[in-house]
Amino acid sequence: QVQLVESGGGSVQAGGSLRLSCAASGRTFSMYPMGWFRQAPGKEREFVATITWNGGRTDYADSVKGRFTISRDNAKNTVYLQMNSLKPEDTAVYYCARRSTYYSGISSRSYEYDYWGQGTQVTVSS
Repeated sequence: QVQLVESGGGSVQAGGSLRLSCAASGRTFSMYPMGWFRQAPGKEREFVATITWNGGRTDYADSVKGRFTISRDNAKNTVYLQMNSLKPEDTAVYYCARRSTYYSGISSRSYEYDYWGQGTQVTVSS
């Protein structure tokens, strides 16, 4: 059983920055692509960013391109989401997730992820 634990959320003013972390249990973290998703109140969960198992390729939702950066440290079993130039519309619960297939490519489809963290709240005020 894999456990994913997010941290780093909080409240920030528009234009500010936050860095989310997601620590994974187990010995197979380095084999799997990872992703970040978010869900705002009253909205469906949406894709934010994803990274391949070795960090060689990343992809982002259009709404965060140029502002967010996903990265990973396989030695620490951790994936990060650096969020800069935050906007009020970035307010949501942010979830990290593990792609269900090891050594696979990146994906923005939530059904292709099998383990999810409990989420961390990010609130951006104007």
